[in-house]
Amino acid sequence: MDPMINRIGGEDQLHLLVNHFYDLIESLPQGRAIMEMHLKGHGLSHVRPAQFEFLCGFLGGQRYYQERHGHMNLREIHAHVEIRKVDAEDWLAVMDRAMVETGLPERERGEIMPTLRRAAMMLVNTD
Repeated sequence: MDPMINRIGGEDQLHLLVNHFYDLIESLPQGRAIMEMHLKGHGLSHVRPAQFEFLCGFLGGQRYYQERHGHMNLREIHAHVEIRKVDAEDWLAVMDRAMVETGLPERERGEIMPTLRRAAMMLVNTD
């Protein structure tokens, strides 16, 4: 079976998705807490390229994130950040909206979102 990255339109489509996702994060009320997390963490300059690199490998493409950082351990990546369940839900809602608005096919969204949900909920580390 074709890797998910190819099924959604390749790296160009993933760049479009990640950029639109962060445009939404920066403009929607749902994104406010996520923006604050980034500002407390490593700042904003790295988030778009790092998200693209991670998701590319996550979706079966080139593993840029692993090549650059030596791993793709989500818990380690987010260990410095307090993440509540509402933050994870907000992230997922904004990502789903970004997928819809950038034209990802429903079938692929339906396969990607449950995996993203499991990953996001695994990162919840505070009430």
